[in-house]
Amino acid sequence: MANYRVILELVLAGRSYDEIVVAVGCSRRDVSRVKQVVAQRGAGSASAVSEAELAEWFPDGRRRVSDEYDQPDLPAVLASMRANRHFTLLLAWRRYADASGGGKKKYGYSQFCALFTDYVRTHDLVATLRHEPGRAMLVDWAGDTVDVVDAVTGEVTRAVLFVAVLPFSGVIFCRAYTDMKSESWLDAHVRAFVFYAGVTQLVVPDNPTTSTHLRRKGDAERVVNGRYQQLADHYQTAIVPARRRKPRDKAAAENAVNVVNKRVIGYLEGDVFTTLAELNDAIDERVYEINHDIRRADGTTRWERFETEESGLLASLPDARFEEVTWKELKAGRNYHVTTDSQRYSVPWQLAGRLLRVRLTTTRVTVFDGTEIVCDHRRLHGRKGQYSTLPEHIPPQHRDIDGLWSRRWFTDRARSFGPATAAVIEQILDRHAIEAQGYLDCQNILSGLGKRNRERLEAACQELVNRSGYATYTTLKRIMAAIGSDADKPRPHTPAASTRKRGGGALGPDVFVRDTSHYEANAEAGQ
Repeated sequence: MANYRVILELVLAGRSYDEIVVAVGCSRRDVSRVKQVVAQRGAGSASAVSEAELAEWFPDGRRRVSDEYDQPDLPAVLASMRANRHFTLLLAWRRYADASGGGKKKYGYSQFCALFTDYVRTHDLVATLRHEPGRAMLVDWAGDTVDVVDAVTGEVTRAVLFVAVLPFSGVIFCRAYTDMKSESWLDAHVRAFVFYAGVTQLVVPDNPTTSTHLRRKGDAERVVNGRYQQLADHYQTAIVPARRRKPRDKAAAENAVNVVNKRVIGYLEGDVFTTLAELNDAIDERVYEINHDIRRADGTTRWERFETEESGLLASLPDARFEEVTWKELKAGRNYHVTTDSQRYSVPWQLAGRLLRVRLTTTRVTVFDGTEIVCDHRRLHGRKGQYSTLPEHIPPQHRDIDGLWSRRWFTDRARSFGPATAAVIEQILDRHAIEAQGYLDCQNILSGLGKRNRERLEAACQELVNRSGYATYTTLKRIMAAIGSDADKPRPHTPAASTRKRGGGALGPDVFVRDTSHYEANAEAGQ
């Protein structure tokens, strides 16, 4: 439709047809129409003509045409699309076409879509969010995953990526985890704060179960989880979850996730990672490029804007790193260890069988007997069934097991049987070119034959030493079978007494010859 107000101003200014057509881009017919109205109405100034008068003088023919059609309820269509993401324009048009129109015409699908687009352009307005520097950190899990392949078993683990972003500067933090459990969620926040070297006033997550939960079933109220709130209290920040079904509240997080999907996951798709640490190293390289190398429309990088305008407004990190605290009551076993999460931690052997309180953090395990700290261990992770045993917790009778499967360990055990057993064990170890090849024979003799027959094994070894025999498991077993009772036990071998005469004389130190005085004394006694 021609702009009749501009044409009216140019006509009243005395411009020619050609000048008005070039200036307004209208037809000569439109100019003629305006001149006819001016001549009829006697208009002297365009500013004196109101919009209502102008619409009356130059009615829009298209409006008369639209009155012939049944107008769709476009606000209801927009509301349906907001409430149901599966609702489509095709479905809305079909409902519109099937409804009764009071005898009026119906728009076709293409015109229906055009009308809806014009309506959205003027009614579905979006406010521009003004982010304050240092105010909020938005966090979320990326939807896509990266495979980690075990180099030994070939098992594939899908790693999920945690994404944090400061919406003012756009600086992104990203790290991979094997799950989306609470431990991973909290650890990712701690690492993000360390990455930014500060804490924002707010943390804006989505509504996963690791961050919020419903206070009551069927109630719309959501509250922050206790463990998540502990982290917020430690770092003096506030958790403000985004509203449900309001993605624009966390638009910066959605954009950051999109960047990570394209520039991190997309770049790493052809690579093979065997460990999570290897994957995180590759992610760090990609994130560094996003933050430091890619320049945006204003010519700056994310990190440049962060350093110049935002980093100084972050709250400082606390002196101690946040560690989640869990308390348990555990009973010390007969092996003077407490077991938690399939890992074992020693306590003083005198506390075996006692019920103790255990404080678990991310890095430490502290055991209490009442209010007194009994011991402190570094927390074990990874393979199940590991032991953390402090030397001072071992009872005296167990301290000789240090150096298991070594020469000293076997000889020390053999001495507890007796000297003959120790001699046999040393003989077995000495006769092997590779000493470790004799460990199994020693183990079979000490643990097999001597498990319930310590004295009989010592007697058998003594018999073997007396014979200067060749020590084997079979030989000792036969000797032990022949020893029916303690009376049959052989005595230690002692050398026979010497038959040589001792004394001094000219014939040698070991030869003694009686002199004549001996015989003279015997002769006098006979008289």
